[in-house]
Amino acid sequence: MIRVLIVDDQAMVREGFSVLLGAMPDIEVAGEAAGGEEAVAKVAELRPDVVLMDIRMPGMNGLEATKEIAALDSGTKVLILTTFDLDEYVYQALRAGASGFLLKDASTGQLAEGVRVVASGEALLAPTVTKRLITEFSRLGGPRPQAPERVEELTERETEVLALVAQGLSNGEIAEHLIVAESTVKTHVSRILVKLGLRDRTQAAVFAFEVGLVTPGG
Repeated sequence: MIRVLIVDDQAMVREGFSVLLGAMPDIEVAGEAAGGEEAVAKVAELRPDVVLMDIRMPGMNGLEATKEIAALDSGTKVLILTTFDLDEYVYQALRAGASGFLLKDASTGQLAEGVRVVASGEALLAPTVTKRLITEFSRLGGPRPQAPERVEELTERETEVLALVAQGLSNGEIAEHLIVAESTVKTHVSRILVKLGLRDRTQAAVFAFEVGLVTPGG
């Protein structure tokens, strides 16, 4: 069972998501929170697998709460809920430790699948997220060097795989591109995450952009 914590300042939204997810055979709603501070406390207490996190809340917002949850090192993944795919906080949330984002008007199937994908750690960056990252880096004037020595720990093939992950390719697509087995790609991705101290593919993609391994248009 995938245990989920639902965080939103609107009770009706929390209840709606709770009903939808609670109907899934493989998902359990572990709890709800009406704000960021409560969310952080409940993550520490309940240790859910995934947090559905609203960004715009009074008090501690979703961005601040995501940072706090990431600092807990509980293994909990954060899936951002937003009204707009170009929400100004999406990029900041990904950098803060979120594993992805989902629009609030997503269908029941998309919501459940989003939770499953993030929980698995195999999350791919949706095309809109990749576009958002590229747009942000273009606006900021390019990559900002960050811990280049960590990149040097990767082998040549691992570096190549990381670049392809950042471009939004799935394990199967990477395997086809490199002409290797998909299981080999999975092994490479796992080693990359361990060596770089990253939580999932989304964080790996953000890291690749930040160190300049992948650049806008490149």
